[in-house]
Amino acid sequence: MNKYELAVVVSAKIEDEERAQIIEKCKALVERFGGTITEVDEWGKKRLAYEVQKMKEGFYYFIRFDAESTVPAEIESRVRIMDNVIRYLVVRQDEA
Repeated sequence: MNKYELAVVVSAKIEDEERAQIIEKCKALVERFGGTITEVDEWGKKRLAYEVQKMKEGFYYFIRFDAESTVPAEIESRVRIMDNVIRYLVVRQDEA
């Protein structure tokens, strides 16, 4: 099992409960493919480095999880098509 981090930037134009549903879907995807969530970090509303889809702000979430090496590709392919997700990235965390 490897350690990974899923970074998700969600649109700031949607309601709180809709944003919570998106994060719950992301967490469910991790668990569906056999991952174990270790931590969910919410950074809140931040200004984007550059304008994306005519938006200047987004809500940042970081979901840390343990999973097999095939899981990140599966998660990215599902998150890619989710509405109101501006950006996403799964990175492997090194054992330092």
